[in-house]
Amino acid sequence: MTTFSNDDPRLGKLLDGIVRLAAGELHSRIEISEARDELDAVIMGTNLLAEDLQIIYQELEERVESRTRMLNAAHKELQQMALMDALTGLYNRSALVSAVNDAQAEAADGGLPPALLLLDLDAFKSVNDSLGHSMGDKVLATVGARIRSCVRDGDMVARLGGDEFAVLLPATTPAKAAAVGNRILDSLNGTLEVDGKTIRCGASLGLRIADPGETSEELLMEADIAMYASKADARNKLRVFEPAMLHARQLRNQLVGELREAIATDQLVLYYQPVIELASGKIEGVEALVRWNHPKRGLIMPDEFIPIAEETGLISELGNWVLKNSVEQLRRWRSSPETGRHNFDMRINVSAADLQRLQFIEDVRDALTAADLEPALLVLELTESDIIKGNELDRYTLASLRKLGVGLEIDDFGTGYSSISYLRRLPVDRVKVDRTLLTALGSDPAQPALIAAILQLIRACGLEAVWEGVENAEQAEHLRNTGCISGQGYYFSRPLPAAEFTERLAWQDIWPG
Repeated sequence: MTTFSNDDPRLGKLLDGIVRLAAGELHSRIEISEARDELDAVIMGTNLLAEDLQIIYQELEERVESRTRMLNAAHKELQQMALMDALTGLYNRSALVSAVNDAQAEAADGGLPPALLLLDLDAFKSVNDSLGHSMGDKVLATVGARIRSCVRDGDMVARLGGDEFAVLLPATTPAKAAAVGNRILDSLNGTLEVDGKTIRCGASLGLRIADPGETSEELLMEADIAMYASKADARNKLRVFEPAMLHARQLRNQLVGELREAIATDQLVLYYQPVIELASGKIEGVEALVRWNHPKRGLIMPDEFIPIAEETGLISELGNWVLKNSVEQLRRWRSSPETGRHNFDMRINVSAADLQRLQFIEDVRDALTAADLEPALLVLELTESDIIKGNELDRYTLASLRKLGVGLEIDDFGTGYSSISYLRRLPVDRVKVDRTLLTALGSDPAQPALIAAILQLIRACGLEAVWEGVENAEQAEHLRNTGCISGQGYYFSRPLPAAEFTERLAWQDIWPG
């Protein structure tokens, strides 16, 4: 066994080397002497350990660097995903808001202001309802691609949600912004080819040029107001924001709240107009027409609040109020000794939104049950445009209502879709011919032949017609002589409140003008 002295200098070198290794100096090595004894073996083992530790440390550093790069990439990807719309690959609302703020900051330094285009598809709901949400998603992606193809380099296209898109045009003039907007509208005005299907899906578009210091929230709101002005005015048309639009929106929002309260507190009233059997002058039906008895503005006609109810989703709640109250009024008339001798039905207008609610069928059933009335005593009037544009759910609702036993009538027939093909397919009993077809009677020599032809068309489909807009005795007489059965209009009676209509029912059997 080899021995060595405690004052061997190699011991100091060994100790010093171990201290350096412990301190992390893995590259350091301890010199080996020529003795090649046991102490040198220890020194050699220490050096080998240092080499192993150095290799392990390098590998660890490489792994840490690799993981750090991966984490940084994942972080950037998450940041990017947080700014992107997964469905269309466009930017989202958060990215748009940030970009608007940046564009406004640049404008504050003397640049041109940004412009914001806000777009909403006009017929997207029918795509989802008739073709399914999967097809709807593909349509949205296609629309996004079309919008992106119309903008300039540097413009940002974003999907805000649903079928609403936005385009931010930094540092631009109103003329250039309008040109981009009209390009987008032109690209969507035709048809979209998606998965072998032809989709027609126009759009409404609003434009707002930012004011100095305007926030992103304000800019979005005002572009949205302009977009809704486009939707109300003429679809597939660009509307530029005007301050008067903001005032109109504020009034509209106020009216929405008041209408909701009106439905809940029975501020609504029903007026009734008779449908007359032309040959006998007897009443065969009554149409219920809603009015709003506003506490400050007085009586508001339906053309002012019905569109608002349709836009805000209040139309179903409003329609259910009309359904229940009109059916209950018919029950009172039929059970009264003074008015019970009349045998007529009640007719109410139904919105397209009602056809989309399966609950509507139960609402009708419940209203009739509560009033203890036969289903045939209720006639639901639907505009022909709503029926023609309807989807499978609409057709299911119509078929279910027909099976229930209520009458179905097409309103405003002759305003644009009239044809034998769709008349023969629809589960309806009668049509109400639009008043415009009687307007020219007496002034246009061709009008009598047209009226006769329309009557023949309707009867060829196994239906009967109600002619609305009868204003005078001459029109009523012509309809009778032509063979028309039913008429409605001011010649017979204006719409009357329930009390006045009840009084007239009590003493009048025949309803001349």
